[in-house]
Amino acid sequence: MSLLAEQIFQTVEVLPTEDQQQVLSFVEFLWTKRREARAAALKNAPQSFFDVAQALIGAGEGSGDISTNPDYMQGYGQ
Repeated sequence: MSLLAEQIFQTVEVLPTEDQQQVLSFVEFLWTKRREARAAALKNAPQSFFDVAQALIGAGEGSGDISTNPDYMQGYGQ
């Protein structure tokens, strides 16, 4: 445990139960606020085309991956 964490623990330990609950509520508030800020930062971060289109890959109908079709390269370069 870090020195700061130990100091916090010792200080909170002597508080009445109601005050300890308030401290816990405040810490949970800070934790939630930080988590939401991180989520917002990730949401606003630049994304690659692949990240944006990933959910749509393979969603459409079609011939599939033509690179696996042996006839695709037939006559290429002649």
